[in-house]
Amino acid sequence: MVGQKVMLQWLSEIVPTNIQQGWQTSILRQQLGLSKDKKNKEKQIPETHAHDGIALAASNFMTFSKFHTANTRGRHWVGEVAVNRAPFRVIARIRVFRRQLHFENPVKDVPGNRKRKGGTVTPFGLRSGDLVKAEKAGKVYIGWVGGYTQTAKTKNVSVYDHNWHRLGQFSPSKVLLIKRSTRLCVAS
Repeated sequence: MVGQKVMLQWLSEIVPTNIQQGWQTSILRQQLGLSKDKKNKEKQIPETHAHDGIALAASNFMTFSKFHTANTRGRHWVGEVAVNRAPFRVIARIRVFRRQLHFENPVKDVPGNRKRKGGTVTPFGLRSGDLVKAEKAGKVYIGWVGGYTQTAKTKNVSVYDHNWHRLGQFSPSKVLLIKRSTRLCVAS
């Protein structure tokens, strides 16, 4: 709540803002025909994350106003908003693990006497957060580089999805760079 109040203060210095109560957003969302999934907020769909924002934006163009005539009184909607379909994207930050130079006791068989832990640059020309296309067993994956393994026996690049769940470890020769890191993962 503290963060919300500070953000609203900053925004009000830039543009005019208005505050809506939760029940007002709910009524407007229902008026616009937008549903809300309250059971599973882990789902990355508009019903859990975007419909309240659409209703808040529409509140600038619609109001629930009082009316009074000779025979009746009450409230009704004034204004109109047309809600159209739009792309919904999930944007997340990459999870970069920095080097931990003193993570373990010295190891005699490892150059520099320490095991590698973290880091952002691979010896294969890729960096953590790079968008890549990787292939394994005839199946193609699109994801972000999250790390690598390089031992005497194996060389692998770890590729992750936008939620930073590992899709797999791939041979560097089967990983193709699509785009350098923007430090954001955008899922379609």
